Amino acid sequence: MPKVQITADQNLRDLVDSPEQMFLKLRELQVRLAELEMLNDKLLHTHAENEARLRTLVRTIPDLVWLKDLNGTYLACNRMFERFFGAKEEKIIGKTDYDFVDRELADFFREHDRNAMVAGEPTSNEEWITYSDNGQRALLETVKTPMYDSEGKLIGVLGIARDITGRLRAEEDRLKMEREFQQTQIFQAVSDSIIMIDTNGCLANFNAAAEKVCGYTHDMIGRKINEIGHGFGNILQETLSCNFPREIRRFEMRTPEGKNCIFSLKATPVTEQNGTISGAVAVIRDETHLADLERSLKIRNQFHGIVGASASIQQVYSLIESLADVPTTVLILGESGTGKELVAAALHSSGRRSSGPFIKVNCSALSESLLESELFGHVRGAFTGAIADKVGRFEKADGGTLFLDEIGDISSAVQMRLLRVLQESEFERVGDSNSIKVNVRIIAATNKSLEEKVRKGLFRKDLYYRLNVICLELPALRDRLEDLHLLVTHFIKRYNDKFDREILGVSDNVIEVFRVYDWPGNIRELEHVIERAIILCKSNIISVNDLPDAVLHDPRHVATATSALTYPSSETTRQPLTIEEALVKAGGNKTRAAKLMGISRWTLYRKL
Repeated sequence: MPKVQITADQNLRDLVDSPEQMFLKLRELQVRLAELEMLNDKLLHTHAENEARLRTLVRTIPDLVWLKDLNGTYLACNRMFERFFGAKEEKIIGKTDYDFVDRELADFFREHDRNAMVAGEPTSNEEWITYSDNGQRALLETVKTPMYDSEGKLIGVLGIARDITGRLRAEEDRLKMEREFQQTQIFQAVSDSIIMIDTNGCLANFNAAAEKVCGYTHDMIGRKINEIGHGFGNILQETLSCNFPREIRRFEMRTPEGKNCIFSLKATPVTEQNGTISGAVAVIRDETHLADLERSLKIRNQFHGIVGASASIQQVYSLIESLADVPTTVLILGESGTGKELVAAALHSSGRRSSGPFIKVNCSALSESLLESELFGHVRGAFTGAIADKVGRFEKADGGTLFLDEIGDISSAVQMRLLRVLQESEFERVGDSNSIKVNVRIIAATNKSLEEKVRKGLFRKDLYYRLNVICLELPALRDRLEDLHLLVTHFIKRYNDKFDREILGVSDNVIEVFRVYDWPGNIRELEHVIERAIILCKSNIISVNDLPDAVLHDPRHVATATSALTYPSSETTRQPLTIEEALVKAGGNKTRAAKLMGISRWTLYRKL
């Protein structure tokens, strides 16, 4: 509005008209002012609405949002922040990080706030935090931004955090699925058969090779491994219970295609990262081709539990294979301890009857009446004490093999009944007149001369000829000394596992003692010598100190002693004696000989 100036030379009329003009102008100003007030109210209302919308947006954003002053005190936070820390905004305002997380993490947050304010621009980081009393943890991706007032003065820091725990776990799950897929591909591509069981002994998984070799189908998963067959259940269960690997070398198994193959099996417990056992896995390797190659080269070291690589034992291996599927009776001859029972088991396992029972009877351990009852069974009331029917060993062995050990010790009455079974494949239980038909293969063994017994009238000639259709004679250990190293290694491994020892082997002089010793008990005696030595051995090498006196006191050792060397006696012995001279003077008594030489008995053994 233009200014009104009143001068002295203005006339009265002009003064009279001025108020009207001023009124009009005032009216205009009032209208304009009202418009401005309406506009201001509208702007204030719009600002309030925008502020409410912004606050609602911030409150409902899925990320954590908060505002802190320069001292780290919370000025505001959104709903996600409240949910994350389990507290309402009014209980958060005025608090610091030290009220929500542990001191170390609060110090880290404080340092991050300080870095953002010093840098004058947003800074970011990732950090695991524990945010609840029950130990829940989350990975937060955080951005801190410095805040300024209208004059450019720093007033605090704005924080925005996103919980990326789910994304991280999803990525971990993806990588885990990729690894599992790769492992599955490898698992299925492996040529060896792999079988897995869970902690309950149930089949958990198997690969394509196991499906082909063992005949497993996917509907068997979840069933007890012992119920499925193939004899792996006991080994896997033992591995699971003992938490210790088990291994079986060179066993024969018939595949679903009806082919006999040679396999080796190694069972191992499955241990998780936390140390718990989650099951067991067996790896079965087909070694048929290798066994065939060894057979062609005659270098087999083991065959169905029989250990040896000498020419005589290789002939036994070949003869067992030739007789495996022949139903005729086999007579096994050999000294005590040569492994006749192992050979009988190998004959059974390598033939078509391997799926049937293998029943053993020690004929020398039972009286005539008891043996007859054991072999043929009896009915209730057949004799005093027969309070119930009993199934005999012949009936139990139906469809399989009956091994009659020490057959030379049976009586004439039992010989007669046994002859009838061999001729007619039938028998009667003691006290019963009903005949029972059986399909049993007979394998007999003895360490005595049946021919001599026949000549003396102690054994029926006709039964001898029925038993001696095929004769398999086992060599004594002294006749296959080249197998000593193999046998010693085999027994050391067996008793290392049994007694949890780590014996590495035997000293050279132990092998020399073994070569000289006559081994009247054969392989069984050698096994017991090794077992005793492993128990007594104080180091990881078996020495002569660990051998029994029976082995060391064999007179044949004197002849092989190093008599060319002399050992000075102690101060009480004025003339030096050789080992041979000391032993001769002591009458073969090593303790006395050691005293004559002035050395300990163990030193004498070592020198021998």
